[in-house]
Formats: sequence, structure tokens, C-alpha cells
Amino acid sequence: MQKMSIDDLMTELDDARLTAKANGQASAMVAATMSKAKLLALLDKPTMKDVEPIANRPTVIRLIAPTLDSNGKAV
Repeated sequence: MQKMSIDDLMTELDDARLTAKANGQASAMVAATMSKAKLLALLDKPTMKDVEPIANRPTVIRLIAPTLDSNGKAV
């Protein structure tokens, strides 16, 4: 099996984009362009926030008493 270089992959993606363009397939053109950008590491990778998993967080329950009138009824 022959190893593929980045240049080989870029050429294939260029060919795929041209074929998509010739056939009016805009989404395939975008996919080829995005694949090239990923291959060249041009896209920012989302940063993971240092967040504690939900399972490890305490459950907070806030109890709120109703406001009562002079007769003790909720208003």
C-alpha cells in the first residue's frame, strides 16, 4: 500500500472540489474546502473548559417561602 502525502491528499480534494463545482454541488464543494482547511490545521479547535463533570457537582435546592398576609395566607 502506497503512503499518501499531504500534497496527494490536497490534490485529491482539489479534484473532488472541481468535480463538485462542475456538477453544481455546492455542499460537496464546501466539504472539500473544509477538509483541506482541517488537513492544513487552519481551523481553530474548540478549547475544552476546565469544568467539573455534572455528576461531581453538588445539587443546590433553594427553598423560597411564600409571602403571607396578616391572616397567614399566601399572597
